[in-house]
Amino acid sequence: MLSDYLSTVDWSRAQFAMTAIYHWLFVPLTLGLGFLIAIMETLYVRTKDPFWLRTTKFWMRLFGINFAIGVATGLILEFEFGTNWSNYSHFVGDIFGAPLAIEGIFAFFLESTFIAVMFFGWRKVSRGFHLTATWLTAFGANLSAWWILVANSWMQYPVGCDFNLETVRNEMTSFSAVALSPVAVNKFFHTVTSSFVLAALFVVGVSAWYLLRRREQQMARRSIAIASAFGFVFALVTAFTGDRSGAIVARVQPMKLAAMEALYDGQEGAPLTAVGILRPEAQRTNDDDAFYFKIDIPKMLSLMSFRSADAFVPGINDLVYGNEKYGVMSAAEKIERGRVAVEELGRYRTARKKGDTAAIAEIEAKFDRSTPRGAEFLREHFAYFGYGYLDSPQQIVPDVPLLFYSFRVMVGAGCFFILLLGLVWWLNRRDRLASKRWLLWTAVWTVPLAYLASQAGWVVAEVGRQPWAIQDLMPVGVAASKIPSGSVSTTFFIFLALFTALLIAELSILFRQIKTGPKND
Repeated sequence: MLSDYLSTVDWSRAQFAMTAIYHWLFVPLTLGLGFLIAIMETLYVRTKDPFWLRTTKFWMRLFGINFAIGVATGLILEFEFGTNWSNYSHFVGDIFGAPLAIEGIFAFFLESTFIAVMFFGWRKVSRGFHLTATWLTAFGANLSAWWILVANSWMQYPVGCDFNLETVRNEMTSFSAVALSPVAVNKFFHTVTSSFVLAALFVVGVSAWYLLRRREQQMARRSIAIASAFGFVFALVTAFTGDRSGAIVARVQPMKLAAMEALYDGQEGAPLTAVGILRPEAQRTNDDDAFYFKIDIPKMLSLMSFRSADAFVPGINDLVYGNEKYGVMSAAEKIERGRVAVEELGRYRTARKKGDTAAIAEIEAKFDRSTPRGAEFLREHFAYFGYGYLDSPQQIVPDVPLLFYSFRVMVGAGCFFILLLGLVWWLNRRDRLASKRWLLWTAVWTVPLAYLASQAGWVVAEVGRQPWAIQDLMPVGVAASKIPSGSVSTTFFIFLALFTALLIAELSILFRQIKTGPKND
């Protein structure tokens, strides 16, 4: 049933992934650099030192270039929900649209209003008001991130909603459950703190380039002092929230966790694979055949996932074929239960068309949560509604190699960032950094690594959810619009050319401004 729209689905997925990747090239720098600029301007207002004014304006120019391109790519991303994912928009638009509407009405207008004061208000408003505008711009950008991440988190962990049989839509029943779910709260802090780290590494990297060129050395050293301390602290926070993410994923998305670890057979006291090389897919049927080689940390996966070194962690085979001993239901049984719910929904549509009141009443009773019969049907069948659209149990397995390697890129880079930022801060504080040219070059080349790690994190989050648009409720194939694949492929290449041109333009302007350096008023 999904094969009829396979080509359209693939192009829609590719277009959304491409747009999201380009958009996220600009967002994390905006989230973190705004606060670094606000800190520097605060130092200017408190000390009245023209040095801090000049430094603030320099980093503000780079912020503005990045912000403008990020807005352009973000607008297109939201429009794609309506054009390429219309079934998704119909099915959960009431829920998914609410946080996006709040983001647009409040958060985006907050940052859009005060960014004008931040850039054009010098000498037109008081220092205190200008500083307030700078802080509000930074808070506004992160408030936007909060609501967007709430929407994304609901796709990972759909709570606070009920299915309306008459409209065939999921409708919000608890705004607080959606906005304050554990997935949303942790995802927000993990995402924004990692963005703070990226911005800190950007400032450190650019400043290191100045030290290598023996230019603007005072600005470079002081910028490094602020950014390295800022980045080091939030790198530790990112590690903490990442650990919390693992525990949450183990509970609400066990297949994602199993794929991240390439864990095929579940076990008690499961080890964490520190490094490893996977065999080709045809050879990966169990844990013995999955790797050419690997280095494990004994019992660490169980400890990180369930806070118990002896806890059972289900593997891919357990989730596909079931594990009766540990109470893991097979995907085949979930598909069978889900199809019952899908069939009942089809019967309801037919009954409404025919005006069969008896059949309508019977089916409505099954979907009535307030009755024991309805509660049982919803628990035993509708809870697996999305599985009813799958063709085989193997479809619930995401891309294991992509997840496995992306996760290790993200975690490995994060550990490296902690060490680098700590070392840079320590040497800079002792005025020994400028002589360590190898470390300065490392800082420069760590900037693209920070972007790679940030993208890898989103690959883990989104690819790990596949095949679901909404976890357990709606597969990607059902969410897509029924439109010709040619129209999606055409716009894919148009957007690819547009975004590439924007990226090249941003990089060229950014590099030119960095080479020019701070300007004297």
